[in-house]
Amino acid sequence: LWLSNAHVQKQIKHMMAFIEQEANEKAEEIDVKAEEEFNIEKSRLVQTQRLEIMEYYEKKEKQIEQQKEIQMSNLMNQARLKVLRASSDLALYQLLKPQRFLRCRKQDFPLVKAAVQEAIPVYKIATKRDVAVQTDREAYLPEEVAGRVEICNGDRKIKVSNTLENRLGLIAQQMVPEVRGALFGANANRRFLD
Repeated sequence: LWLSNAHVQKQIKHMMAFIEQEANEKAEEIDVKAEEEFNIEKSRLVQTQRLEIMEYYEKKEKQIEQQKEIQMSNLMNQARLKVLRASSDLALYQLLKPQRFLRCRKQDFPLVKAAVQEAIPVYKIATKRDVAVQTDREAYLPEEVAGRVEICNGDRKIKVSNTLENRLGLIAQQMVPEVRGALFGANANRRFLD
């Protein structure tokens, strides 16, 4: 059987059209698959970047929170130091009586006597009042007390203790809320922090 040239050409065109259609379908499949892979990779990269950004800002937030806590702690410590200095510097001012008795450790007596002699003129200028300060030689503070003094009024009914132990006790009372928070965490039901 001999086929005519036109018939052969028609068969070739038909085969070429079929091959071209198959190639187009395959190309479209490849494009769709490439688009899917691109979208998957893009989503993965976006998610990775989002997580990195969130981690970065969480770290920044923690750093800022730590800086705030450090600043607050420093301010609290400075305030405590001011209170302690004021209580030490103003021991004479705490009892507004003309006569005071002072108790100290026996070994501190010379230092305390000199300090009182310096403090009396300053007190007189500041308050415009006279003051008599006597050091109690009958009842010294115990030797185990870590320094400082106690001041009593004339009849010894009012006492201001400025010893290191008492001052540390005051600081311990002030630190109770912080220690409680550090040990047990914040309590939403607690209204007062003392």
